[in-house]
Amino acid sequence: MAGIYIHIPFCKSRCKYCDFYSTLALSQRGRYVEALKRELELREADFKRIMRENGECLQTVYLGGGTPSTLCESNVADLINAIRSRFNTSFIKEITMEANPGDLTEEKLRKLREAGVNRLSLGIQSFNDRLLKIIGRRHSAQEALDVVRMAKRAGFTNISIDLMYGLPTETLEDWQKDVETAISLDIQHVSAYCLTYEESTPLYEALMQNEVQELPDELLNEMQDCIEDMLQHSGIIRYEISNYAKENYESKHNSSYWTGAAYMGLGAGAHSYDGQFCRQFNPDSLMKYLQSIEDGRLALTDEILTETDRFNEAVMLGLRTRKGVDLSRFSEKDRFFIRKQAFPYFENQLLEQDGDVIRATHSGTRLLNAIIEDLMKE
Repeated sequence: MAGIYIHIPFCKSRCKYCDFYSTLALSQRGRYVEALKRELELREADFKRIMRENGECLQTVYLGGGTPSTLCESNVADLINAIRSRFNTSFIKEITMEANPGDLTEEKLRKLREAGVNRLSLGIQSFNDRLLKIIGRRHSAQEALDVVRMAKRAGFTNISIDLMYGLPTETLEDWQKDVETAISLDIQHVSAYCLTYEESTPLYEALMQNEVQELPDELLNEMQDCIEDMLQHSGIIRYEISNYAKENYESKHNSSYWTGAAYMGLGAGAHSYDGQFCRQFNPDSLMKYLQSIEDGRLALTDEILTETDRFNEAVMLGLRTRKGVDLSRFSEKDRFFIRKQAFPYFENQLLEQDGDVIRATHSGTRLLNAIIEDLMKE
């Protein structure tokens, strides 16, 4: 299952926790969309070859960012139509667009739906205005509630929201209220991320200056247990360490990343993978990207993966999912290595095995990073 990822780097303001590549140069949006279409043209033949060699077809498109909803509806329609004109899109099951609640109106949502977007990923983070202000979000809690209802009226039947826990000053009660609100909206998918203080972000600087404090691990574990239990009781089941969905509403695009499928990343800062041994990276600079594409050349940087790299990624990505790591995919030597490294975690009921599959237990998810590190090769 191959996919196309389109990075839209534009933001009206930067969130205090975000270290993804973004820019405030909104005046360049039209120029950037034209460059994306040109890059698609330049890379069409190569990506078709990759899909043929892997026996895959194009099934997902994902507009991420940045803030894709800063684009106007006609820009989004142009990008989707450009893909339709160059690829066989009869197998596409999912076209996702990330959006900020403050960018959307009911009319815009209808036009996005008409353009082909059939899955909406809303960056809500919290339904608490105090916490939204702390992390620098530009929408209000009420706008978040309103946009979900507008999206439903506009015809969206596959809606995901992002929530974030571990925010400065956040209490368990705050988090429970956020999860309760999410459940009340009757949506299909929730992504829930623990705040990470990334270097070079304003929130990290505030942490270094003791202006904010990290929440204790015990509270973070309670918050993780809280959302898993509450969503499960409402029929939204965890299928990856940070992702929960109703049956048949798992993100097809993101799931393809976790299974090692090929994808083409378009745009400044976007990554690509051929499903085998090669990753590629576009420059994380708007102007460098625009200049190279407008000159008719690609500015991709290649990274060649070793067998060890591929082994480590398969272990890491597999253990993050409910499906786990399928040992039948590995050589006999690698299966022996995994079982040997995993043995202490079996004994402590942090990992479990079902036939050829190894997965993390509920307790194991709390220590998942340490477990993954122990199962990786040097």
